[in-house]
Amino acid sequence: MQREVTYLSAVAHTIDKLQEQSEQIRLVAERAADVIAAHHWVRLFGSGHSVLPVQDCFPRYGGYVGFYPMMDPRLMWTTVSGPGGAEELLWLERQEDYIRIFLRHTRWDPADMLIVISHGGQNAAPVEMALAAKAAGLYVVAITSEENHRHRPATHSSGKKLGDIADVILFNGVPAEDAVVAVPGVAGKVGGVSTLAAIALVQAIVSETALALARRGYLVRPFASPNTEGVSPNNNEEVYEEFRRRLYGA
Repeated sequence: MQREVTYLSAVAHTIDKLQEQSEQIRLVAERAADVIAAHHWVRLFGSGHSVLPVQDCFPRYGGYVGFYPMMDPRLMWTTVSGPGGAEELLWLERQEDYIRIFLRHTRWDPADMLIVISHGGQNAAPVEMALAAKAAGLYVVAITSEENHRHRPATHSSGKKLGDIADVILFNGVPAEDAVVAVPGVAGKVGGVSTLAAIALVQAIVSETALALARRGYLVRPFASPNTEGVSPNNNEEVYEEFRRRLYGA
């Protein structure tokens, strides 16, 4: 008798699959270390639930200056329905040319790099963000579903999916439908995994980048819990100040 899939067993299987990409993760981290050591930015972008790995990168405990979140409050939901609701977001992230408007306040630097997170890899928002970065000369990393990338058609007018644009693809190890637990009598599965997988990949990059920087003599200053032994009471204020100095070129 086949054993039922539980959510945590599916998560464990996904993490095992992510570890098969350790060499690609290392290569991305080495590139990120080059960028940060040169006082440039590793930018991150996601829309919808894919904004969560961006928010979980920096600022958060364990994160450090060098990673720059690019977030649009209109491309994330704040309520289920109504103003700021999911249905509005799901419509907007599919609208072509919106990202061009969003990027009016952004100055691309070809010495930066960009990580774009999108499970489907088809919506206009992540595709156009990657296209804009590539046009500006940035190195682009995609975090997406291998099944979607290889088997789903492009829906953007460029004829491209996110993975078609990126220099490197990290696959999230999650099936196209995202949810992983079947419930008897229910159409469709429950228990989404793509956000968790993307967070794991981003945190792996953050960690491997810090180690690569340390090998070069560049020691990062993590944003840290004030309860951490040995961390200065002023540590996080100094992290904020380091971010401002890098941002404004002071």
